Amino acid sequence: MLSIVFLPEDVLLEILFLVPPLDLILRCRLVCRQWRDVIDSSTLWKMICHRMGLIPKDWKQQPKDWKKYYYLCSHRRNLLKNTCAKEGFKFWKLERNGGDNWKVEVLPGQHGQWLPDDTITKYFVTSYEICLKSQLIDLRKMGYSKELMDRDQPDIVIRDWFAARADCGCEYKIEVHLLSKDKKVLCEFSPEPVVIPQWSDALWQEITTHTFRDYGPGVRYIYFSHGGKDTQWWAGWYGVRVTNTSVTIEPEDLRVQSVTPHTLQYCID
Repeated sequence: MLSIVFLPEDVLLEILFLVPPLDLILRCRLVCRQWRDVIDSSTLWKMICHRMGLIPKDWKQQPKDWKKYYYLCSHRRNLLKNTCAKEGFKFWKLERNGGDNWKVEVLPGQHGQWLPDDTITKYFVTSYEICLKSQLIDLRKMGYSKELMDRDQPDIVIRDWFAARADCGCEYKIEVHLLSKDKKVLCEFSPEPVVIPQWSDALWQEITTHTFRDYGPGVRYIYFSHGGKDTQWWAGWYGVRVTNTSVTIEPEDLRVQSVTPHTLQYCID
């Protein structure tokens, strides 16, 4: 009987293509040099990405490394917790809790609007003095090694939704820091506060998606903070409303990419 080690490489490739990706790495890659070389090949991981629907239909460029592209796609998730207020303020640190403090309300709220995503039912709301809340993301605990962050520097994408009440103006603030292992700021996104005037349409807005790219080695943590206040100094909860926030580690965009607004991103040597 012919041993599997004598199989042509293209036949071995088709066989390994059927194996779950985790088993390829943890088990099959250790069998022999031939299997290792096939499993490390771009061809195999490109086939796997096609099979799993990870490549956009309008893709125009190949990733630098198909295996890493698969890893980043398969691990893509929101690194922030409890972003839609389902668990109150669990996982959030209340940095500033001015006025009548932070509060959770149910959509659409008084003088408010529904979000485009009807699965989101709650939001956080601020008061008449500044209210800020934050989370600190430990990238190693989230499964992103220092080698990956230093050598490949995958995109870090920030998204947030905010809105005002129609009957009261508000101010919205957001700040994101990329931190070293010693919590030193290496790069930051800190745009000017957004002020929404009184008697607005109260529609929910998504911040212009910000992407950290080419931020340099050493990033081990992500600090995210947002909040704001009302502009009328009214007792109660008339300030900015926030929900559906996300911080994600993204693979390369294989489509034509827009230029990142570097005027709002500061990287420190």
